Amino acid sequence: MKISNSHRLAATLAAALALVNNPAAAQQKPAEPDDLSALTLADKAPAETVATRDWHLSSEIATTNSVLRNGERVNGQRLSLDLTVDKTLGKGWRVLFADQLDLRRQPQPGESTSLNTVKEAYLSWQPDDGLAVDMGRVNARYGVALGYNPTDYFRTGANRSIVAIDPASLKTRRQGSVMLRGQRVWEDGSLTALFAPKIESEAKDGPFNLDFGATNFDDRWLVAYSQRIGGNFTPQVLLFKEGAQSPQLGVNLTSVVGQAGVVYFEYSGGKSDSQLGQATRRPQDSSFRSRMAAGGTYNAPNKLSLTLEYHYNGDALAKDSWDALLPMDRLAYRLWVQNRLEMVSKKSVFAYASWQDGLMSNLDFNAMLRQNIDDSSRLGWIEARYHWKRTDLAVQWQQQQGTPASEFGAYPQRRSLQVLVRYYF
Repeated sequence: MKISNSHRLAATLAAALALVNNPAAAQQKPAEPDDLSALTLADKAPAETVATRDWHLSSEIATTNSVLRNGERVNGQRLSLDLTVDKTLGKGWRVLFADQLDLRRQPQPGESTSLNTVKEAYLSWQPDDGLAVDMGRVNARYGVALGYNPTDYFRTGANRSIVAIDPASLKTRRQGSVMLRGQRVWEDGSLTALFAPKIESEAKDGPFNLDFGATNFDDRWLVAYSQRIGGNFTPQVLLFKEGAQSPQLGVNLTSVVGQAGVVYFEYSGGKSDSQLGQATRRPQDSSFRSRMAAGGTYNAPNKLSLTLEYHYNGDALAKDSWDALLPMDRLAYRLWVQNRLEMVSKKSVFAYASWQDGLMSNLDFNAMLRQNIDDSSRLGWIEARYHWKRTDLAVQWQQQQGTPASEFGAYPQRRSLQVLVRYYF
């Protein structure tokens, strides 16, 4: 979606706050795209294909060439089908179903894998404009930062099939949790309460398994309250509890700066075991720990957006503790962090740039950098994407740098190049 330069920042912020603080409002007109798509440059459908239908189907074909740490080159191919059905049933009832099927051919000759992800499948009841009740598999997303979200409590186990590493794709292509959610909305604020029960204890990787053990592995509940204070300041306060752990307090703050800037702060804190303790299931070392993300975005008149963030995780390992880990504990720690999309070490910086219609109309550029401050390793990602009416062509380049024991230096791939074509039916 394209919006004018003079109104781009205000519309984007308003839409972002509406979805973060007022998710029920998005249900009132499910067929209309919102202005938050200005921030989600990747994986967006042309407005012409989504404005008049209650179903959306797209396919994506990708080929990847990767260079491993030992210099070996490997190739892989992928075919993805993405279906969304958002149907109004009448008298306040609505059903939403979103599914993604990924078919991959791995580097080994003849070896292929398939994995289906039920992203969302829930029934919604909206008796009036200010109340909504949802029941089923819901992708509940929270947080105002882009690169790291301490208050996005339901991201654990949600990324069943990762096909892109940009933040927007990680959040929208994941599977939701089975839950009962109620939302009350008024003119200047909202209140949300949800409960996600335990269904299974262990995740399952069967191609068409619903994988409830990945998302509903323990009883979890969340309460989120937001209230506008002043013209453009709407703080959000969250309280989250998982299983036997102590409740976690979350805060999201966003404010406009001038005519072209947005600054934000995201925080989560509470008594908890360290990440290493949880990963290795060692005796409890519970204490009060904090996680935060702070940053801002500048929107230039030429449709260039620049984001810079600082991330901190008090649950993560310090550099000396990481260096002292045994190989088995280091592997367990990495797997735990990957499953929860947490930080490996305590401090990092994140930068993201997006340029709509860069150099020519319909050509978008996106770039991302993650820098681990503790071990100096980094991940870089660049994308060029051209849009036709129903087709996208994208070229993506990714590189990981660092010592073998560092966060990004331990990746088996040194760099990779991916070319993909996405078609919207």
